[in-house]
Amino acid sequence: MKKLIISSLFILMVFVAGHAQKFAFVDTQYILDNLPEFTEAQAQLDDLSAQWQKEIEAKFAEVDKMYKDYQAQSVLLPEDMKKKKEQEIVDKEKEAKNLQKQKFGKDGDLFKKRQELVKPIQEKLYNAIQEVATTNNYSVIFDKGGSLTMLYANPKYDVSDEVLDNLGASLSGRKGKTPSGGTQKGGDTGTKDGKK
Repeated sequence: MKKLIISSLFILMVFVAGHAQKFAFVDTQYILDNLPEFTEAQAQLDDLSAQWQKEIEAKFAEVDKMYKDYQAQSVLLPEDMKKKKEQEIVDKEKEAKNLQKQKFGKDGDLFKKRQELVKPIQEKLYNAIQEVATTNNYSVIFDKGGSLTMLYANPKYDVSDEVLDNLGASLSGRKGKTPSGGTQKGGDTGTKDGKK
């Protein structure tokens, strides 16, 4: 009987404690889209990526030209010259692939530059979320924009705008939210918390 009472009290405490917890969610993609420094970093990365892609395409175009020239001349070339030309083409193609891997591969230059530009912004965002959670006594803040599947989220628990305020982002011209709490492209919330 004593064990039953203790078990019942424990279950009751867990139940009460579960209801005392506060939950909220943020949409990190919405927040990042409204941070000018993230937009600038993304533009920088896009420019670098386009520049490097042109360099790589030029290398592969050179390989393609070398191969076409080789095909046109191969009938007239002696065997040792054919081997030499084939090796030059293979070497040039390796060079182009190595450049591609160096720029866009795992741990490549683009990855490193993304880490350099975006990581400080992500840390700033995380600290702002943590501050909002501490200030408002939230036990858990979910990321609606991440891989967590949320089938329904009541907009009144969305603290994304509060995090943006904490980061000092401008209220006017925020993109991505409708007054009802949904998302849209290029919209304005109209108010701080997305309600009218």
